[in-house]
Amino acid sequence: MNLTQKEELIKEIKQIVSDNINIEKDCNDDEIEELIREIVFEKAKSYYLSITEKQEIISTVFNSMRRLDILQPILEDPSVTEIMINGPNTIFVEKNGRVFSLDKKFESKQKLEDIIQSIVAKVNRTVNEASPIVDARLEDGSRVNAVLPPIAINGPILTIRKFPEKPMTIDQLIKYGSISEEVSEVLCRMVKARYNIFICGGTGSGKTTFLNALSNFIPYDERIITIEDSAELQIVNIKNIVSLETRDSNTEGKGEITIRDLIKSSLRMRPDRIIVGEVRGAEALDMLQAMNTGHDGSLSTGHANSTKDMLSRIETMILSGASMPLDAIRQQIASAIDIMIHLSRLRDKSRKVMEITEVLGYKDGQIQLNPLYIFEEDSKMSTDEKVVGNLIRTKNEMIHKLKFKIAGITDRV
Repeated sequence: MNLTQKEELIKEIKQIVSDNINIEKDCNDDEIEELIREIVFEKAKSYYLSITEKQEIISTVFNSMRRLDILQPILEDPSVTEIMINGPNTIFVEKNGRVFSLDKKFESKQKLEDIIQSIVAKVNRTVNEASPIVDARLEDGSRVNAVLPPIAINGPILTIRKFPEKPMTIDQLIKYGSISEEVSEVLCRMVKARYNIFICGGTGSGKTTFLNALSNFIPYDERIITIEDSAELQIVNIKNIVSLETRDSNTEGKGEITIRDLIKSSLRMRPDRIIVGEVRGAEALDMLQAMNTGHDGSLSTGHANSTKDMLSRIETMILSGASMPLDAIRQQIASAIDIMIHLSRLRDKSRKVMEITEVLGYKDGQIQLNPLYIFEEDSKMSTDEKVVGNLIRTKNEMIHKLKFKIAGITDRV
């Protein structure tokens, strides 16, 4: 059976199923799948279909009617880490850091839009021509971004960042060469001693993954509040945890709950630590104030190309929502953040910790930084396809060790 015949058969089977039952009300998934199976085996009397072809047709029809159509098997492929849909006819996926084009397409632009609507509705989000951009998540925690026409010129755009079923651990990051065992032990002591840590890096550098890994060092008896635009964090070792997620405004422009609102509310929940998944705007000031008001050990992430760039971005974020002198903003940043970690995705697609820096304080109009570890590439061993290097301890002594002493933890860094 050629491709055109198969497509016609699938279309015919879908029509027969739709004519016989009310998909939304009459049957559960098992009953619908069994009905599809019966129809396929009946049709196989008129066509030669191998067992593999029969199963493929059954899955295709079922996914189209009850799941996410051609997107479903891609989501179920554990080797796929990112899905990029540029309109109904163009699909790219990322596997092992490499991007590939798939020979698949949606049956229509409307089908793709229906799938997007189905995804966002499950997390109480809306997307339409009036509000054509939305962030959402799937049931497994995968992050979703959708953009509809007329903003998206080449049709509905859907981008899905998949996360592993089990969150990445520090041991796995060591195995992959993202961090050394020595540095992981240092970070473990820092987290336990309640240093405020800010993780920065570019898109796809592994910030959320690294934040998840660091969270495993938090003592299990603490109360944690996580705050995110779309819930992604997978913190599994803490029982006393509250996960908060923002909410978009309704069609009347009311009911919006922002990260700023959630941070303010979290302060009344008796948290030991507050974890802000990512700061993008004026909520940066609220995050810093939370760190400065007795919630040591807080963690957060942000987009930047270096630790210095991240500091500048935080300044800009705060200025976007508050009329404060730059000196006052820099003093807030310097007193709130203890440690900055910069991650990067290198040319060989590996993700590594590039720098761990201590924030010393504010002096002469500038935030003072004290680099503790810096990634150094081995130019002799590296190639265009493979980056070889190590996170090297600088000669700089760590200055602020009081939190180690208070926690009764060795201050060896």
